[in-house]
Amino acid sequence: MKHRQRISWVAAAAATATVLAGCGDGGSDRAAASAASAGTALAVVATTPEVADFVRNIGGSDVSVTQIIKPNVDPHDFEPTPADIKAIAEAKVVVKSGVGLEEWLDRTIEASGFRGAVIDSSQGVKLREGGHEHEEGEEHADEEEHAGQEHDPHIWHDPRNAKIMVANIEKGLAAADAARAGAFAKNLTAYASELDLLDAENEAAFAKVPAADRKLVTNHDAFGYYVDRYRLAFVGSVIPSLDTSAELSARQLTDLVAKIRATGTKAIFTESSLPPKSAESIARQAGVKVVGGEDALYGDSLGAPGTPEGTYLGAERHNTEVIVAALGG
Repeated sequence: MKHRQRISWVAAAAATATVLAGCGDGGSDRAAASAASAGTALAVVATTPEVADFVRNIGGSDVSVTQIIKPNVDPHDFEPTPADIKAIAEAKVVVKSGVGLEEWLDRTIEASGFRGAVIDSSQGVKLREGGHEHEEGEEHADEEEHAGQEHDPHIWHDPRNAKIMVANIEKGLAAADAARAGAFAKNLTAYASELDLLDAENEAAFAKVPAADRKLVTNHDAFGYYVDRYRLAFVGSVIPSLDTSAELSARQLTDLVAKIRATGTKAIFTESSLPPKSAESIARQAGVKVVGGEDALYGDSLGAPGTPEGTYLGAERHNTEVIVAALGG
């Protein structure tokens, strides 16, 4: 029902967006190209906080970024506004996270009359199937074997995937503004080194945690790539889904509490963009601590602008520091 309402809203906005986009005649495309040739910043719309931060790092002062989804807003329950449609209509480039995370985007782009380039930052990332529990060391079958299954869109939680994402962004920006391709390439080299450092730091941090204690329970199933990369064991999630629309049944709740107790899991981690009440309730029943408040993990979002956690690197470092500390590393 909610999905149909979103579609109706976007369709109703199409008339307004057509005016904003110059009646779909490519006017915004020509205006953006003219602005680039005049030395002004390339107008880029980025959907999520993560990809917006990637674009800022790769584009530097040569891009002007409009971020659609604000910090601590659940991307699985997002509805675009007229201002979002206007921003897309006026942009030269749209950058998305991909893997179906922005199910609203295609119709919004159509409604806006956007004629520029869309960069899918997920291209080339090896996807994992979602909606299942994954134990430490589990190998995932080849993508072709699981055609039709839902893929996990939270790809950025593995820094190696983040490197693929920023490389895709650099390629797309260079294609949109060839005169600045050299600057984009230089920024990519520098930022890729930062991602390598983050990955190495995370590995070193988890090396201090005994393997038997590397067990994770979160608000929803957002950390699959992180779990696989750092050889953790995913025990379960408060919301048993890749998105945030599902709810635990009474039986699932009882099973999760039992599994937490049986596995010796030490904590339940809340997430910054989700309410903590259910996690707190389950933690009480299971007799474990709940990690939240300022220590809530960044699963779908980043922190406030201007804070260390307001960047991808800062949010991921925060996640690792909180998890390692809670698990006894």
